[in-house]
Amino acid sequence: MILMFAALAGAIGYGGAALGWALSPKLFGFGWLAALSVWIAWPLGAMALLLIHALTGGRWGKAIHGALAAGVRSMFLLPLFVIPFALTAQRVYPWLSATQFDNSLYLNGPAFLLRCVIYLLIWLVLAVLVGRADNDASELARLAPPGLIVLALTATFACIDAIMSLDPTFASSIFGLVQISEIGALSLSIAALALILAASPDPEALRQIARLLLAFVILWSYLAFMQLLIVWQSDLPREAAWYLRRWSPGWDIVGGVIVLTHFVTPFFTLLSSAAQHSRKAIGFAAASITIGGILHQFWLVAPFAGSSSGMIALLTLSALLAMACTTAIVTRGRKRSWNWIEA
Repeated sequence: MILMFAALAGAIGYGGAALGWALSPKLFGFGWLAALSVWIAWPLGAMALLLIHALTGGRWGKAIHGALAAGVRSMFLLPLFVIPFALTAQRVYPWLSATQFDNSLYLNGPAFLLRCVIYLLIWLVLAVLVGRADNDASELARLAPPGLIVLALTATFACIDAIMSLDPTFASSIFGLVQISEIGALSLSIAALALILAASPDPEALRQIARLLLAFVILWSYLAFMQLLIVWQSDLPREAAWYLRRWSPGWDIVGGVIVLTHFVTPFFTLLSSAAQHSRKAIGFAAASITIGGILHQFWLVAPFAGSSSGMIALLTLSALLAMACTTAIVTRGRKRSWNWIEA
């Protein structure tokens, strides 16, 4: 029944995305990029959390192990989801068709394509290695240090290439860290929601997950604020333009909702010791973080498409629905074909 519902919802998502592509290929490119930047947080974050748990231990990792394993399996859908992104990239990134600008040594078509292929291959290989090592705790622990370093480096450069390069004049030394912290927050929130909805979790594991969620919320908020503070203090036109575009009428409201859902609500919810033992409170905080993360990626990407924010929002939701439903169907259907320990 669940698979049938997911298939129907996925068909609606693909139908909406296809209609958007037919009506406006440029807007489709921005919508698909925003959705892809949200979806990729799930497999990347799942791999990172599995590797972190292999080093640190704790009940939290055992409780959400099944969800994280499914997240790693979903990485093999990435080549499918990258195809529409590749076909519309030239309409999204102005520097792909520009002849000369300041960052042309790094931002050019061949180099961009090469880096994307490298990221894709590294992530797929790492997903295979994590899957094979998951039955052996010592092997997974040996894989964790180099795996986490590789994940951090590739995710940082991938975020710069995919999102920060939408404005080739903008530069931020902590942009990748902001995105990595959001990847962790999103993936842990999704896994926590899956745990809460599927079973009655161990109270101690629930408390540990709540504290980890709070840590990710604080980390993301600190890094995002520091980036804003540095840009504001420097007051350089090429950097200030990044935020001025997002503080224009309409987008400033979206920014305020992001602060509310991504920081204020989960932070003050999870501060309470009682809330850290409450399924409802943790589920509420995790849902708020998820909504905030989706809005944040949309807020980063969509303003570059122009004034058609409503159309891009519909395209983003359609694409994200299609990706999420495909992921649910494939990972659930292939669950037994992987020899992985389930929590």
